[in-house]
Amino acid sequence: MRRSPRSSGIAALALVLTTAGSSFAHRRDEYLQATRLAIDPDRVQIELDLTPGIAVAESVLADVDLDRNRSISAGEADAYCARLLSAMVVDVDGRPLALALTSSAFPDVGAMMTGEGTMRLQAVAAMPRLSGGTHRLRYRNSHRSDIAVYLVNALVPASDRVAVAAQRRDVDQRDVTIEYTLRPDAATRIRGGVLVAVAGAVIWLAVWWRRRRREPSAWVP
Repeated sequence: MRRSPRSSGIAALALVLTTAGSSFAHRRDEYLQATRLAIDPDRVQIELDLTPGIAVAESVLADVDLDRNRSISAGEADAYCARLLSAMVVDVDGRPLALALTSSAFPDVGAMMTGEGTMRLQAVAAMPRLSGGTHRLRYRNSHRSDIAVYLVNALVPASDRVAVAAQRRDVDQRDVTIEYTLRPDAATRIRGGVLVAVAGAVIWLAVWWRRRRREPSAWVP
């Protein structure tokens, strides 16, 4: 998950602006779910922050703290993350991607009850092998849609092979389609150049041979 200093700085700025904007919009009776998507040539990474307001914190806690002991165990956290991932849909060019959890962090119950506790998780999905050109990544989050408000944004790509062209969100920001351009890697460009050169040489030899066959022989017996 390494990123260049420039990309990390821009991504951090985008995150600050998103977080600042979301703090103004976050109300006591809402479950704020802020998603950031990082597209790489071979995978997409998802960072999700979930912050329940005071009025809905008890309801959210009941979903996590299944034994009702006012404490979130590792097993309960893992089970909640699994339910979260099952409520997400990710595909590229219409081809579904399988999400896998890579990390998670849960606040203490006291912070959650005051509306200041944020649950954070990171997940990743491997991309199929894609050709160079334009592609579309779609992400949808339907977790706790009864109380949730959603924010979603694409981060600045870490790879110079990826360029985000457009983001189209629905009105609730629970669904986004990201159009991006994927440039061929160096090996593909080299292979392409070699193939073009070989093809050109074959054509030249074919033309030369046909011309030789048509020319009268200069040798007289």
